[in-house]
Amino acid sequence: MLKRKTWLGLALGLLALTSLSMSVMAQDATPVPEPTAIVSDLGTGGLKLSFWNGLTGSDGTTLNAMLADYVAENPDVSLTTEIIPWGTLYTKLQAAFVAGQPPDLFVLHASEIAQFHSYGALMDVSSWYDTNGGTLAAEDFAQPGFGGVFVDGVPYGVPLDNHGRGTWINTDLFEAAGVSPAVEDQPENYEELVAMLQKLTLDANGNNAASPDFDAENVVQWGTAVEWAYVEFESYLWGNGGSIISEDGKTATINSEAGVDALQKMYDLIYTYHVAPPPAGFDSWQGFSTGAVAALPTGTWFRNFAEEQTDINSAVWSVWPVGKERATWFGAHVFMVPATASGEKLEAAKKLIEWVADHQVDWAASGQVPARISAQAALDADTYPSNIYLGADFQKFGHMEVVSPVLLELQSAIDPELSAALNGQKTPKQALDDAAARMQLVLDRANS
Repeated sequence: MLKRKTWLGLALGLLALTSLSMSVMAQDATPVPEPTAIVSDLGTGGLKLSFWNGLTGSDGTTLNAMLADYVAENPDVSLTTEIIPWGTLYTKLQAAFVAGQPPDLFVLHASEIAQFHSYGALMDVSSWYDTNGGTLAAEDFAQPGFGGVFVDGVPYGVPLDNHGRGTWINTDLFEAAGVSPAVEDQPENYEELVAMLQKLTLDANGNNAASPDFDAENVVQWGTAVEWAYVEFESYLWGNGGSIISEDGKTATINSEAGVDALQKMYDLIYTYHVAPPPAGFDSWQGFSTGAVAALPTGTWFRNFAEEQTDINSAVWSVWPVGKERATWFGAHVFMVPATASGEKLEAAKKLIEWVADHQVDWAASGQVPARISAQAALDADTYPSNIYLGADFQKFGHMEVVSPVLLELQSAIDPELSAALNGQKTPKQALDDAAARMQLVLDRANS
């Protein structure tokens, strides 16, 4: 059983997240329906396990296919999987812990471990690794991703992958604009990036964005677009040497000179150089698939969409060089079990997680980079070029999310401010000053 203090902390965390969500919704009078979970029942065995995750894209489909193979090999087990949009999953999972009815296993990001650990909700899985008598080879999990599952030297999960940011380019549009699609020719700084994107942005008359006759009100092909503002901004912030909070976790630093410069450059791509649309109401994935976006900063999860749901000839580049140095956000999906798990269900959950860890080459079909070094080395270069290329990028200039027990609340404070700036409602500095003020309230409460 969790201690009363832990239950209280969990309940307060849930209340804080709910309040923040309501605050964000209050800015828009249109009610937003709660997303529906995708539920699948796999197998018919008498030992029933429940599994929650937020893999709502093709990666969820890939994992369910793997789990179908698992229950076929283990007919004593049946599995109910619920794929729940991440924002809903966090609050639903916290509520389930408060009610004493969590799933038997679940997948979160490594960045959320500190918060859920602070509630006393996660099981120490040290004994699952060979460093403490288990079967999982600790040294076979790639760093620095593997380090993200530890709190105070203790592992609280088993990494499934490393996932993060790169760029997908439409090679035909590049060649038509006279821009080389070769990876060795990608821009090395912001000025080169702007010049390239101007060539790739066209109005209805065929003028590019560098032309004096360019009609910025009648664009038919964008050089780029914003897919996920938070992780894109954070990549450029790190490239400038900044961070959203101070190293001691007590002060919001998102509105530092590094932060303002990063967001200003994102803003300028939209409103000064006119090479990207305002993100509100613009579907960046559809834009890429229809040839309306020449290059899309996105993540490893885009692989299957690009290859299976478009007829675009595409290639993968690194994250844009917007900061002073190239840096990219990356993280890890991690299997975890509740601290209260026990008995045959715990053993069954452990066995399933270990099986998936031993089949991570199959997981590469999701587009993600397997967490295990041996699985990365086994990938076929013709089948998984993006996994291999971006996996190497993460090792060269990847940054994992900051560690904070209130990270989800911080992100909820940041997201609407980035949206306000990139949709022209606030200046970048005003937006980040407002974000910092909201973040500081969260940090002060957490550190009081």
